[in-house]
Amino acid sequence: MDRVPILKIGDVLLVSIQVDLQDQTVLALEEDLAEKISSSGASGVVIDISAVEIVDSFIGRMFATIASLSRLFDADTVVVGMRPAVAITLVELGLTLGDVRTALDLDRGMAILRGLTAAKRGFAEPDDDLPPGAR
Repeated sequence: MDRVPILKIGDVLLVSIQVDLQDQTVLALEEDLAEKISSSGASGVVIDISAVEIVDSFIGRMFATIASLSRLFDADTVVVGMRPAVAITLVELGLTLGDVRTALDLDRGMAILRGLTAAKRGFAEPDDDLPPGAR
């Protein structure tokens, strides 16, 4: 089973999924990410799915579960790089990502997290840092 690497960039964890998502891979990611958020105190998680070509209902639900798990550790989650086919599949399956924010690319995802972090600290409104089109 392939493990998905989790990189720490400042106070953000970056999960770049570059492997085919199997159920066991996603379950391991969920566990690894919870441990990493807890141990690092990260304020945000970016999940880059630009290499993901297909999803099924289990994988779709797991993205929402991962975001819920992150929230329990006071970390916001942004999913970036969703391909049109993946978005269409999620809609056709009737799946939503819950409160998961999405962005077209990593830069916009990081901007969203910066805005959310600033808002938590009382420095700005959550959308002040967003580039145009990322709202």
